[in-house]
Amino acid sequence: MRRGVVLGAVIAMLLATVGLVPEAVSAGATTAAPAPHAATSAASAITWGPCSDPNLQQAHAQCGFVSAPLSYSHPGSGTVKLAVSRVKHTVPASQYQGVMLLNPGGPGASGLIYSILGQFVPKHAGDAYDWIGFDPRGVGSSKPSLSCLPNYNQGPRPSYRPTSPKILDEWLTRSKQYANACGKDQAALLQNTKSTDWARDMDTIRVALGAKQINYYGFSYGTYLGQVYSTLFPTHVRRIVLDSNVDPRNVWYDANLNQDVAFERNMGIWFAWVAKYDNVYHLGKTEDAVRQTFLEEEQALAKSPAGGVVGSDEWDDIFLGAGYYEQTWLDLGSLFSNWVRTHKIGPLVAEYKGTESIGDDNEYAMYNAVQCSDVQWPQKWSTWSRDNWRTDRIAPFETWANAWFNAPCLHWPAKAGTPVTVKGGNIRALLVDETLDAATPFEGSLEVRKRFPKSSLLAEPGGTTHADTLFGDACVDNTIARYLADGTLPTRKSGNGPDATCKPLPVPVPHGTNGSNGSALRILLLPKVR
Repeated sequence: MRRGVVLGAVIAMLLATVGLVPEAVSAGATTAAPAPHAATSAASAITWGPCSDPNLQQAHAQCGFVSAPLSYSHPGSGTVKLAVSRVKHTVPASQYQGVMLLNPGGPGASGLIYSILGQFVPKHAGDAYDWIGFDPRGVGSSKPSLSCLPNYNQGPRPSYRPTSPKILDEWLTRSKQYANACGKDQAALLQNTKSTDWARDMDTIRVALGAKQINYYGFSYGTYLGQVYSTLFPTHVRRIVLDSNVDPRNVWYDANLNQDVAFERNMGIWFAWVAKYDNVYHLGKTEDAVRQTFLEEEQALAKSPAGGVVGSDEWDDIFLGAGYYEQTWLDLGSLFSNWVRTHKIGPLVAEYKGTESIGDDNEYAMYNAVQCSDVQWPQKWSTWSRDNWRTDRIAPFETWANAWFNAPCLHWPAKAGTPVTVKGGNIRALLVDETLDAATPFEGSLEVRKRFPKSSLLAEPGGTTHADTLFGDACVDNTIARYLADGTLPTRKSGNGPDATCKPLPVPVPHGTNGSNGSALRILLLPKVR
């Protein structure tokens, strides 16, 4: 699940920062059905106070901490403190629908800011909930917060493709050093950072909030966390939205190999889009020509990194965003074109520094802490080498970058667990996905639909963007609003396909061509892929 950082609420944060409100927010109010279980006085278990983040302050959020056992198997072994934020409901008590917990993905992404997401649900359907953001154990403002080697991602790094024994040894050594550094000071935390621990933390937050049930909204990896929570605590789930679903059959080794193939496809789609607008970008008139230009620049940077920072690895990392989000295409097309035309170092280096967590490896550390301990990864390098070279033959763009991103799992200093068998029972989930999503391929949403037989799947055929709900697509966002307002799901159909479809947002069109640039605002507000 490399770099599974998602857009929705971060864009909401940026919109709020500049005082912009999407049209959907100004629509008429929807009357909400009463929640089946009102909050109790147990909410006093959290001491709420002001938040330090200005964006949370602007949303009138409150912040606090929830104590949870370090080990649920040995409750006396210590505690962790989970940072939480809350934006309260604004409807009368009779229309209150309960708490809505959120997770943005990763694993390892901070979730505190996501409590502002409710204001971006159309027709005020989010107003009836208390929106609860939280940093999972080890993440962000939670205590302790894991860091291993803060500058591990500093460029230039060895070439991703291990075409010589020297490069291979460098990466194997780096990966082992990172894993060892993670286990040096936080060994106890690492033994208790599985997805099942995070799900139990969610239930601890539920108790602290005084709620008998939770509502839940998960993006990317956050869908898997929702799947696990629903399996462990099925009676504690009320409504649940899962955007861009992890395939529970592939946790986690196979999931990453499947990503590589999907990203190869999506990068080809982007190269073809750039070629379509050769009169703007001048990078080649065919997909193959643009790809060749891309590879030539990559090879040149491998020999002479721009600014001594951006080599071939960093070049690929910068443009990986095109495989995640169509909304990056304009900016990345311009960056690519300007670099080829001028070779000005400043913009390229600035873009790289915006994509990588230089000086702060918390998200990367916790990504590994969860994925490496959820399940036992292959412990023989020969297995990794065989599978990744095999995949590289059909998907060279991302295969080895992804392999080394996950390689600390070869040496992870914590005992691996066994993933739960995900099942949805009677839970009526709303599943959403674009059919050409690369980070969480669409097959995952189809599988979750099978395991949640009361759920409905809303698909966006042909879309390549990852986790884009509440991002301005009225068809998608209004479906979510109806579900949150009164539980209405698209009618479930027979067979294995989706139950309803929406057109994805239009593909961006560059300035200066015959077409509108409807995504311009979104591009300005897009967060950097990490």
